[in-house]
Amino acid sequence: MTTATESRLARRVNGLLRRMHRDYSAGHDRPLGGYLAAMAGFGAYAALWTTAVRRSGRPLPERPEPWDVALTSLATFRLSRLLSKASVTSPLRAPFTRYVGPQGPAELHEEAQPEAGKETVGELVTCPFCMSVWVASTLTGGQLLWPRATRAAMGTLAALAGADALQLLHSALVDKTTGG
Repeated sequence: MTTATESRLARRVNGLLRRMHRDYSAGHDRPLGGYLAAMAGFGAYAALWTTAVRRSGRPLPERPEPWDVALTSLATFRLSRLLSKASVTSPLRAPFTRYVGPQGPAELHEEAQPEAGKETVGELVTCPFCMSVWVASTLTGGQLLWPRATRAAMGTLAALAGADALQLLHSALVDKTTGG
């Protein structure tokens, strides 16, 4: 292809992408390019785990054990909230977010910074549902490569999730009995 042909093709693709973004967004500012980059990043992350597991020579389990699914669920829940909402981890999110205020016990409400490149990462790091995909993948990879250490860490996270539930239950009971 000649440089002129490449330039025309690039302009046409760019115009097509701009129209698609405009039509999809319906007047809202949606960072589709950032989402595409996040999807590509996750694909690369999953490929790295896949490669590491294959190179380890460890066989994949026939199917996940129900206990592992339950433990992974609890650990994913707790670690995702710890990373995306906890006050203590706010320095990790600060480059991509703005503090808005408290949100529940020991949790914060933060918003993604609207700057290009920071918005998508800010949305990812403040969304426990989004974070769960990365955390569950990491814990699953860890279980395949280092099962004992990963299960021990997941047991700790599951215990924290249980302790959090008990703390909230206790507070609700105290409020109910004291009229607070």
